[in-house]
Amino acid sequence: MQQTAGSLPIYLQITELLIRDIAAGRLIDGEKLPPEREMAENLGIAVGTLRKALSELQAHGMLERVQGSGNYIRAVSDPKSVYAMFRLELLEGGGLPTAEVLDVARMRKPDGLPRFGTSADAHRIRRLRRLSGKPAAIEEIWLDGSYVDRIEPEDLSESLYLYYRTRIGLWIVRAEDRIGLDVVPDWSPEAFRPLPGAATVHVLRISEDQEGRRAEISRTWLDHEVARYVSRLK
Repeated sequence: MQQTAGSLPIYLQITELLIRDIAAGRLIDGEKLPPEREMAENLGIAVGTLRKALSELQAHGMLERVQGSGNYIRAVSDPKSVYAMFRLELLEGGGLPTAEVLDVARMRKPDGLPRFGTSADAHRIRRLRRLSGKPAAIEEIWLDGSYVDRIEPEDLSESLYLYYRTRIGLWIVRAEDRIGLDVVPDWSPEAFRPLPGAATVHVLRISEDQEGRRAEISRTWLDHEVARYVSRLK
């Protein structure tokens, strides 16, 4: 596992991977994890990095470390994950999300989107999303222009919502997802398997900020042979 510009620290990537595996039921409550050295070797990371990730998981209340026995999973209903609002998983469950920024531009809001924000402009962010390295979806995010004047591609982290909170003081607190079918847009990169014009699953998300204002509209086209949309009620 490698860290690239804009990505989460490796220990947080591991933490998020484990959280998503727990949410997907790939790791169950009470399950004992492999010995730390074996687990670190399987993940291709240093033992110290793994221990930092496990400490983070313990802070979330999702791990119990028993002296002389090992590490045990403790599933909780609301883990406060960086990707808590990211609903895509691999078909087999889980998968670490990563994002490749394709384009960032500030422009007039296009016709056809639901109404949002107070500015006539919006920041359009296009990204390729991968799950554990597999191209899984493309997304087009429209952030109302009132929150920030300019967004540089290199400023964006793997988690856009984390960038919002830490860089521009915006908290996305709720969202409405509308799921249907749409055709893959012509700006889709070659790495995304469904070709432009092909019909695929589409998610329109309307997101609200901490003041209850519509802050963002996003559109996601997913590869149904790689990923699925999951919403769990607990």
